[in-house]
Amino acid sequence: MNKFRRITLGAGILGGIGALLSARALAQGRGGWHGPMDPADMDRHIERMVKHLAVEVDATPEQQQKLAAIAKDAARDLAPLRAEAKEARRQAIELLSAPNVDRAAIEQLRAGKIQHADTASRRIASALADAAEVLTPEQRKTLAERASRWHGRRHWG
Repeated sequence: MNKFRRITLGAGILGGIGALLSARALAQGRGGWHGPMDPADMDRHIERMVKHLAVEVDATPEQQQKLAAIAKDAARDLAPLRAEAKEARRQAIELLSAPNVDRAAIEQLRAGKIQHADTASRRIASALADAAEVLTPEQRKTLAERASRWHGRRHWG
C-alpha cells in the first residue's frame, strides 16, 4: 500500500471512528460542557454514532456490536483524563497568576500535559486500529472517502 493510500485510509478511519471517541462524546453533559456525561448516556451516544457510521459503510449488525464495544471501552478509559486536564488548567492559571514566575513548575506542568496527550493518543490509536480490523478493506475505503469530504467542509483556519 503506498504512502498516500495509507494516509488517506488512516484519515478516514480517524475521521469516522474518531468521532465516536471525541472529547465531546466523552465529556459533554446534557446541558453542554458542564460535566461528565452519565455512563448510560455516553453508551447511548456511542451506539447512535456507530449506527450512523454503520449506514455510511454498510456494516453488519455484528460489526456494529464490535465497533460499539471498542468505542465504549475506549471512552471509559479516556473519561478520567478530562478531570486531569481540568486540574492542569487550574494549575496553569495558578502558575501564571503567581507573583513570581516559576519556570521549573511551568516546565513540569508542560511535560505532564505532553504525557497526558500521549496517553490519550495511544488509547485512541489502539481503538482506531481495533475498529479498522472490524471493517473490510472496502468499508475502510468508503470511510476514507467520506472522511475526505467531511474534512473539506470544515473551515477551522
